[in-house]
Amino acid sequence: MLDRIHWRSFRTATWLGWQIESNWTDPFLFAVYSIVKPLSSAMILVMMYAVITQGDFGAPLFPYIYLGNAFYMYVGAVMTGVSWSVIEDREHYRTIKYIYTAPVNYVAYLFGRGVSRVITGSFSVFITITCGVLFLRVPITVTQIDFPLFIVTLLVGIVMLAMIGLLLAGVTLLTAYHAGFLGEATAGALYLFSGAVFPLDVLPEFLRPLGFLMPITYWLELLRRSLIGSVANAFPTLVGFSNAQLLLILIVLVIVFSTLSFFAFRFCDARARDLGKIDVVTNH
Repeated sequence: MLDRIHWRSFRTATWLGWQIESNWTDPFLFAVYSIVKPLSSAMILVMMYAVITQGDFGAPLFPYIYLGNAFYMYVGAVMTGVSWSVIEDREHYRTIKYIYTAPVNYVAYLFGRGVSRVITGSFSVFITITCGVLFLRVPITVTQIDFPLFIVTLLVGIVMLAMIGLLLAGVTLLTAYHAGFLGEATAGALYLFSGAVFPLDVLPEFLRPLGFLMPITYWLELLRRSLIGSVANAFPTLVGFSNAQLLLILIVLVIVFSTLSFFAFRFCDARARDLGKIDVVTNH
């Protein structure tokens, strides 16, 4: 019975999230927006790289940066997709009290609401990488891709990001909403310490431990290695670790972060109930 409630909550929330995400315009305009948005973001990075390196797109640094930036799109998309649901239901549609009183598992509901962002995020990542291969000489060859490593790493990473989003959703239950949002702010802050666009060795020595404690660092490294194995040899930060060791570190960190996120959400949820903040509208 409990499993059925979880699955029903997740499935219904997935359908609802997709309807909310895609119903603001017609399908053609939505498709154009989904293509233009990630490409415009990637092109900004490409132009900066071209100016700094005088167009040296054949250097190992370029695929390192390009792939890191492409897959980092998942970070903001998944974390925001899960945690933003609290804002939408509480502030925009004012339906959160009905969800809480319905026979719904709220954690499964939040994960379901985040699925639409995973779908659109996957589309953005695919378009960005495809354009990089076709037009910018990103050296990805299908026959050399380690598909098992790529699939396992990607799925583990999405679970990790969803759990961090759950933590942010719990914090959102206790905080007011005015303009910006916690998920996007957190993704922006983590961008600096995750090795997304430059190796951790570039950071000041006292900041590097933050990067090594973050599962996103190992997730991005494994995704790069699964697509272009030679990238790992170009940068010394994690070159001493094998793929199996990095995957083990990633899984352990994901378990730790997921456990902390789940109990933190439970605490924030209980606190919000005690303070009567579940359905309090806080935006101006």
